[in-house]
Amino acid sequence: MTELSFTCTGVRADRYAAGPTLVFRLRVTTPGDEPVHALALRCQIRIEPARRGYDRAEADGLVDLFGEPSRWGSTLQPVQFAQVPLMVPGFTRETETDLVVPCTYDMDIAATRYLAALDGGEVPLLMLFSGTAFTGTGGFRVEPVPWDREAAFRMPVATWREMVEQHFPGCGWIRLPRDTMNALLAHRSRRALPSWEATVRDLLAHAVPAPESAPTGTTGRTVS
Repeated sequence: MTELSFTCTGVRADRYAAGPTLVFRLRVTTPGDEPVHALALRCQIRIEPARRGYDRAEADGLVDLFGEPSRWGSTLQPVQFAQVPLMVPGFTRETETDLVVPCTYDMDIAATRYLAALDGGEVPLLMLFSGTAFTGTGGFRVEPVPWDREAAFRMPVATWREMVEQHFPGCGWIRLPRDTMNALLAHRSRRALPSWEATVRDLLAHAVPAPESAPTGTTGRTVS
C-alpha cells in the first residue's frame, strides 16, 4: 500500500468566492518513485479547542458552548468545522494542492460561535483524510486511504476575520424562523422603516425595560 503523508502549509481567505471561503494549501508526499495517478479524498476538519489557551473575555464568550471554565477539563471537546471532498491530480513523490472550504457565518453553528468568541491567536485544527488512491506503474491499482492519515494546523484567527469582513463587513448574522421573519417584515412595512437595522432599532427603542431589583439591606432581606 502506498504510504501517503499530508501537511497543511498555509491558509488564505478567497476574496473572489461568492460566499465565505477558506483555501488551505496541502502538501501530499509518498516515500517512493511509484506514480500516484489520482487521489479521491474526503477531508474532515475539526477544531481542537483544548490545544490553546483563552483570556477572560474569550472564556466568557465560550460559556454557551463548553460551560463554565471550571468544567472545561471534560467539556472542551472537538468541534466539527467542515467535511469536504478533494480530487488530487497525478504526481510522483510530492505535490501541492488547494483544499477549498466553504464556510458559514450562521451563529447557530458551533464552529462559528467558537471562532467569533476568539480575540486573536490561532485556531488549532486537525485534518483527517480518507478516500481512494489510484497508483501503480504500467497500469493502476486502487487502494484505500485510511482515516489515520491526518495533518495538524494552526489557523490564524485573523484569516477567519478577514474572510468574514470580505462578505459581511461590520455586520453580524442571525437566523430566524419564517414566522418571526414574517412578523418583522409586517412591522417594518407598517412603520415604513427603510432597513432591517432600522426595524430592529425601532423594536429596541420601544421595548419595555426590565424592572430594577429592589434594594437590599445588610442582612440580605428586602427593604420595604
